[in-house]
Amino acid sequence: MGFYITNDPPNKMRPGMIITYKIAALFGIPLNWVTEITHVVEPHLFVDEQRFGPYKFWHHTHIFEEQDGGVMMTDIVYYGLPFGIIGNLVHPIIIRPRLEQIFNYRYEVLERYRF
Repeated sequence: MGFYITNDPPNKMRPGMIITYKIAALFGIPLNWVTEITHVVEPHLFVDEQRFGPYKFWHHTHIFEEQDGGVMMTDIVYYGLPFGIIGNLVHPIIIRPRLEQIFNYRYEVLERYRF
């Protein structure tokens, strides 16, 4: 998917933790992305927020709930696009489909671990 963690974050997540990525942005152009873990409520949720990257802002909550002998993971993502009207025009044809592709890919990978 062109999404790689470039630092070595510790195994245990904590508020203030910084994660750096290299992503394939528009047209495969590599871009650096930096997020900070701002909230951790083990084992229920954590939040990452963009500190530097492709979005005007990015706030992503990951929620984990026990369900039917497994774990249901829910993502709540709020983001804003740069470049004003141009960003808004590009959103439905490039940005949103790309985000859906990323989250659909993650869903498919996690489904492989379903018992």
